[in-house]
Amino acid sequence: MSEALARRWDLTVTDGDEVYPSWVDLSDDLFVGKVGSARTIPEKTFTGKTVRWRLPKQYENRTDDLVFEGELVEDHIEGITTSEGGLTIHWIGIPAPQMRSSATTEFDHPVELVRSDLAGWHLRSPEWITNWSITENGLENSAIGSDLVTDEKFSDFRLTAEYRYPEGSNSGIYLRGRYEFQVLDDLGQAPHVGGSGAIYGFIAPKVNAVKPAGEWNTAVITLIGRALTVDLNGERIIDGIEIPGITGGALDSNEGAPGPIFIQGDHGPVTYRRLSLERARHQPAV
Repeated sequence: MSEALARRWDLTVTDGDEVYPSWVDLSDDLFVGKVGSARTIPEKTFTGKTVRWRLPKQYENRTDDLVFEGELVEDHIEGITTSEGGLTIHWIGIPAPQMRSSATTEFDHPVELVRSDLAGWHLRSPEWITNWSITENGLENSAIGSDLVTDEKFSDFRLTAEYRYPEGSNSGIYLRGRYEFQVLDDLGQAPHVGGSGAIYGFIAPKVNAVKPAGEWNTAVITLIGRALTVDLNGERIIDGIEIPGITGGALDSNEGAPGPIFIQGDHGPVTYRRLSLERARHQPAV
């Protein structure tokens, strides 16, 4: 029965009134929590239809390890874990979709997401301070505050993003609201899974092609199914690599569904002067 469990699962955790996404790969022993990056599961046990895994905390506000217990129920897993306050909470896992595409792709005319006002966007956290506005430079976040989310949702696409940030700043573009393309002032650092142009926690770019703080960067991001290709400032930094699962901070874990573009506002100042999205039109493979 472990064969049925040893795969990737899209998790949804219910903690009182809060529902948030998570993700686990019970084959390669990786876990993504409410926030943060993919991390290794050091302890895992299959027993019949049940699974139990334990791992140290990352950014969680707790002193103990995270422990998840679940049971296979038909085609999904139902389980329990504990909240940061020590209460028993419930989660459910559904099989993560393959999302393969064997077709050639063309693209529609671009949708411009940076406009003359904030129409077409909404705050992820309306109760937070918002520092987003349209300025002469584009769509600007002047200080830490709420993330910004498109009203529209997208499946496969090519996104051209032009952005800059002040020294030491940090932002991100969540593709389909689930996979974070890292926007970070780390000029001169070696490429890694948390650096500029990475899919945070999963995919490191081939090179760090970011420009100095204050200069405009141009990223062309193509996402077809799980396959990601990125050109940053004219250099191919990711070439058709599969994104395994969601990033911490994702809007949901429903990977098979269309999702919005959301840009981080809770890490630091950033300006986007262009976010131009072309939806994919799939053509039969020849």
